[in-house]
Amino acid sequence: MTENPTSEELLAMLTAIAHPLRLRVIAELAHGRVHVSELARRLGMSRPLLYMHLDKLEKAGLVSGTLELSEDGKALKYFDLVPFELRVTAETVVSALAHDDGSHARALDTEESGK
Repeated sequence: MTENPTSEELLAMLTAIAHPLRLRVIAELAHGRVHVSELARRLGMSRPLLYMHLDKLEKAGLVSGTLELSEDGKALKYFDLVPFELRVTAETVVSALAHDDGSHARALDTEESGK
């Protein structure tokens, strides 16, 4: 996660990790890079279902996929976990919203100084 995510980036990350299967994918990838077929076997799920979850994680910036050619010319998709730390506080939310609308942050500052 970027240090100061926008609200869209924050919501994408929270949505991506808010599913038990995606948490399992993250846990498996924490051990290192894995080919999609192997990851599907380890997790006991179909490749189409796994791809759906990997797509959500990749769009949130939590995993990275790369295509590689095997010696026999087959295209193989591997996934890696992108190092991240997710800490959500009220300040994280305010900062994310401030990225979306600078006037929102100024309004909060004005409100707080008037107290």
